[in-house]
Amino acid sequence: MAAGRSQPAIRPARTADASFIARNILASQRGPLPRGWFDIALGWGEPQCLAFVERIAVAQQQSWWHVARFLVAELDGGPAAALCALPAAGTGAAARAAFAEIAGQTAIDPRELSAIFRRSAYARDCWIQGGDDDWLIEHVATLPAHRGRGLVQGLIEHALAAGKAAGFKRASISFLIGNEAAERCYAKAGFAFAEEKRDPAFEALAGSSGFRRFVRAIP
Repeated sequence: MAAGRSQPAIRPARTADASFIARNILASQRGPLPRGWFDIALGWGEPQCLAFVERIAVAQQQSWWHVARFLVAELDGGPAAALCALPAAGTGAAARAAFAEIAGQTAIDPRELSAIFRRSAYARDCWIQGGDDDWLIEHVATLPAHRGRGLVQGLIEHALAAGKAAGFKRASISFLIGNEAAERCYAKAGFAFAEEKRDPAFEALAGSSGFRRFVRAIP
């Protein structure tokens, strides 16, 4: 470790981390691109998207956007990186329920909600996340100032340990095709290619040809 550099502390996320987790979710969905799923689905500016995701991060319905699903790497007393880790089974239904909960709280009118759902469907034909028996790792991101310090590797180690404790044998992680930094990071953590899906309509809207999924055994 370089002189003067503190070592990260990895801990479960807390309700007080909701703002950081919201930024983490948006950053992870965007990858190297200017827009991600929430940006495109909601169709709002950055402050409104962040406010919505911050609320969903502490919703009564726990989804893969909820702080309870996240691990945080903390440096110098503040969060620097995070990821979520959870069973793959039921993630879609939980996400829809959490989205509907916050949409109701924020008084989104039915026409706007219908438009959001139409816009959100752009990823349907190429999204992949593995089987229900997988331990899912998602929404991985590090603040730009702290990249290159191995924070994600430490977070993945803790996430895999949590998956092992929960009885899972395999971990799965998906990312945008073309996100070379993510691909290198996950390969370094022992993940290997499993499958990918491409869709021209998705590429035209999102700027990436689709999603790639990596897997690894949990020893």
